[in-house]
Amino acid sequence: MGDAADSAPGRFAAGLRAGFDAVRGAVDTTAETVGSTVRGAVDTAAGAIGSTVRSAIGAGSEVAVGVLGGAAEVARGVTSPGGVRGVVVEAAWLAAHTVLYPWGALEQQLRPDGHFRHYRTDDLPPRRRGLVVSAMEAAGTPIVLVHGIGDNRSAFAVLSGALRRRGFGVVHAVNYSVLTALTGDVRRSAALLGEHIERICAQTGSDRVHVVGHSLGGLIARYYVQRLHGDARVRTLVTLGTPHGGTVAAYLLPTPLTRQLRPGSELLSELAAPCPPCRTRFVVVWSEMDQVVIPQRHARLEHSSLVVEEHQIRDSGHLSLSVDTRALHVVVTAITRPHDPEPHPILPVSEGFSSSQVTEGYSAHVQPSL
Repeated sequence: MGDAADSAPGRFAAGLRAGFDAVRGAVDTTAETVGSTVRGAVDTAAGAIGSTVRSAIGAGSEVAVGVLGGAAEVARGVTSPGGVRGVVVEAAWLAAHTVLYPWGALEQQLRPDGHFRHYRTDDLPPRRRGLVVSAMEAAGTPIVLVHGIGDNRSAFAVLSGALRRRGFGVVHAVNYSVLTALTGDVRRSAALLGEHIERICAQTGSDRVHVVGHSLGGLIARYYVQRLHGDARVRTLVTLGTPHGGTVAAYLLPTPLTRQLRPGSELLSELAAPCPPCRTRFVVVWSEMDQVVIPQRHARLEHSSLVVEEHQIRDSGHLSLSVDTRALHVVVTAITRPHDPEPHPILPVSEGFSSSQVTEGYSAHVQPSL
């Protein structure tokens, strides 16, 4: 859509961010009291329920145990001060996202003059002008946003606006069919994403792009990069709450797509298999409070042929990962870093990060928590 079409949602998204900041401040004042009161009860109940259910269902019901374990982790996270804040932000973003969803169904159009229009700095505020002048390549490299299952580009209303305000010239959100959950296929969606990226490169004159994928969008982008030679186009792939190891929540809906998202599926086994060295740098952000990727550790990515940078957040829900300020910092830092074959950790800069590490193959360099 043009500037006029996106201006109102953009202003709305900016207001949302200000509102989220206010909510975080208000919730922090009461979260410690609530957390300390409830945390002990949740821990005791979770342990008791876990022992009872394991005895009742037997060794063969790994799915039920996985769901229970994931739910227990979310419950423990919710009782922390940051967890209470995370629940409020998740609920607020769900409500705002519902309002934005119809706008997001409209296909976003690239401007015909591509990214070259953004090299003029006359009308840019100082922060954007600084990025264009000091990191011309970063400012001009297109950023492609790929949403999750059943969603649309409205999932990135806050993130896309924040990136544009920081001086990135081409920020393009891709829409794929809302019926993907019922009739979709990750492999086919990855091929379509590749075609879309080719059109973006042709229209902007860029050789490479950065991709940010939320949830299923990250898995689609990973398949394109890892199995369809997309590493020739994608410089950096950032995944937010992506089920790289599958999720037991996928057993709740028996469709061809959700079968691909189950742990140990044929698709996930294909992605886990050895592959040629990959030129794309992977940056993985996952949360201990993710209520969709269960168990939460399945949002991590370990592969012998991939360079992976990992960031763990303690207190963000699945939906609100795309509006989390810490995730935004990771995205901006990753895509503004000059291309370098050697991995360099991005240090977390805000409370709520549990760890940051880089893995190349199976080695890891762990940074201290903040």
